[in-house]
Amino acid sequence: MNTNLIMAICAISMALVGISASFAPGEILVLLSIPALYSATLLIQIMGAMYFAFAMINWLAKDNLIGGIYGKPIALGNFAHFSISFLALIKTYDLFSHSLIFWLITVTYFIFSVILGYITFVSPVKSKDAEQ
Repeated sequence: MNTNLIMAICAISMALVGISASFAPGEILVLLSIPALYSATLLIQIMGAMYFAFAMINWLAKDNLIGGIYGKPIALGNFAHFSISFLALIKTYDLFSHSLIFWLITVTYFIFSVILGYITFVSPVKSKDAEQ
């Protein structure tokens, strides 16, 4: 499996969410129909910082063999993030089931969770070009 491409896509998507959440938390809360209280705005900004930091880790690690002995922590951290977030999104089905954005986010988290679960729990294989 081409983990370079997967980690790059993961990093870019997390960077977009992180930058958006850091600089436009009020707009995100309005989009989600959540009252823009100071505490909610602060939590969205902190979440944005976490997403951006995770994106930087993924981007810098994308050229390594993800899932191997040294790349296992990155694969496991990403898998845990996407899996737990997906389950949390499913739990809020009743609140946001009418929202197209909710479904796009949920499906994206599910896809990343499955792919990263495969990377985490299946032993990686180097390409034949790398062996020569």
